[in-house]
Amino acid sequence: MTPATKLLKKQKIDFNVHEYHHDKSSESYGNEAAEKLNVSPESVFKTLVVSLDCRELAVAIIPVTEKLSMKLVAKVFSAKKAQMAKQEEVLRSTGYVLGGVSPLGQKKRLKTVINSSAFDLETMYVSAGKRGLEVSLSPLQLQTLLQAKSAIICQ
Repeated sequence: MTPATKLLKKQKIDFNVHEYHHDKSSESYGNEAAEKLNVSPESVFKTLVVSLDCRELAVAIIPVTEKLSMKLVAKVFSAKKAQMAKQEEVLRSTGYVLGGVSPLGQKKRLKTVINSSAFDLETMYVSAGKRGLEVSLSPLQLQTLLQAKSAIICQ
């Protein structure tokens, strides 16, 4: 169990765990997950940690098929500028390694936004906290649990 799955169980959220053998040579963790789980790539979401105005971190959850718009994510959080957080900052604030960052069960709760396309889905997939492990759950349950915003944040 990971901190993400422990949190989901504790909060009595309806979810499923999906495990697959992670290939270390894979270039895209999200696309690998979609392929190995045999699900639509549009339903698999990646968890990205961004730095806002070089002062605070926030989380953006977007489909693995999309690219994050730094301009749009900055606007959501009323920041002037957003950029990808450094690897060390991600590990320190979330407790997760890149490629296995879950939006759930992070060490430090960060402001979060979910790309609005998630709400067109009945079920979405996000990392369960390690490479090769995903959880599927309702986008609305994820939003409620994380107290996340919803916005278009992809280019």
